Amino acid sequence: MRNIISKIGVALLALGFVGVLAFAVNTGFKIATGLEDDDRFSVSMVTDGGGINDQSFQESSWKGMQELAKETDVKVSYVECPQTSDFLSNIDKLADENTDLIWGIGYKLADTIELAAKTNPEINYALADFSLGERTPDNVTCAVFRSEESSFVVGYIAAMTTKKGCVGFVGGIKGLVIDQFEYGYLAGVKYASKKLGKNIDVKIQYAESFTDSAKGKAIAMKMYDNCDVIFHAAGGAGVGVIEAAKETGNYVIGVDKDQSSLAPKNVLTSAIKDVGKAVKMISIKALNGEYIGGKTFSYGIKEHCVGIPSENPNLDPEVYKSAIEIQEKISNGGIISPGNERDYKEFINKLSSGKII
Repeated sequence: MRNIISKIGVALLALGFVGVLAFAVNTGFKIATGLEDDDRFSVSMVTDGGGINDQSFQESSWKGMQELAKETDVKVSYVECPQTSDFLSNIDKLADENTDLIWGIGYKLADTIELAAKTNPEINYALADFSLGERTPDNVTCAVFRSEESSFVVGYIAAMTTKKGCVGFVGGIKGLVIDQFEYGYLAGVKYASKKLGKNIDVKIQYAESFTDSAKGKAIAMKMYDNCDVIFHAAGGAGVGVIEAAKETGNYVIGVDKDQSSLAPKNVLTSAIKDVGKAVKMISIKALNGEYIGGKTFSYGIKEHCVGIPSENPNLDPEVYKSAIEIQEKISNGGIISPGNERDYKEFINKLSSGKII
């Protein structure tokens, strides 16, 4: 692995130098790189197809990178890859440019990051929103998020808000990451249902896409026939769910970032996953020469990386107050939110037997 500490020494000598980012378009992808003679510590991120303007976690990641640049004078850049076939060639290009830390943003990049890391053991890589577990190479750092925690909170909010007694969930593509959102949400709804003393029905459907906003909208339009609150965890497809909420006059719960700006009158709240904050924190560890290779860092409510926005104008103040109390219970370990089907079933058994209050 390349000696990061020596690279940091060079970077520190370059502090105060103001770099200019040059943007170029190159055969189907967009790349922003620093000047070739800029010797500052360099960090680059590769998107998984959504792009940095996805109104979701890719945008959040780039925001974190920009904050990193402002706070540390680190050189940052990004590469947008519309197709999975672009992943390896673009990651290799960043390695050829001697990038100090290369981020893969999203689970779709996991296999490519693993392959690139094994091919280039002297380069440092990081993977956001997915862990390679025991097979994590020594030059890869993983960041995962306990999204089930914020999903539990918004599930509680949805159940406490619905007038129809029915809420919905629209996912992107079924998988381990989206399972956290789905089962955390379901658990939050069931927790509120017990508190209310009545059953709240939950409709679930997947768009089979993180980019097809038309598909997301079509699903939500039909779902709103029965539901009046829908939580989406569908990336760009979820933007269509928000559009459906606006057209039908119902509520929607955003994801990954505060999405209230997309529909100020219809976004009830959002399940925030601050990927950018985690990207910045791990990048600073690398900049400071900490040995973080082969490790996985987990971020949740306790680390202030997931939760709900501080401003929720469409949310009943009493519901917001109780939701914050639930966040504190989760942070303190009083409630363990499930992130998969097995843990969800266990949660329901404990809830039914009165072991969870």
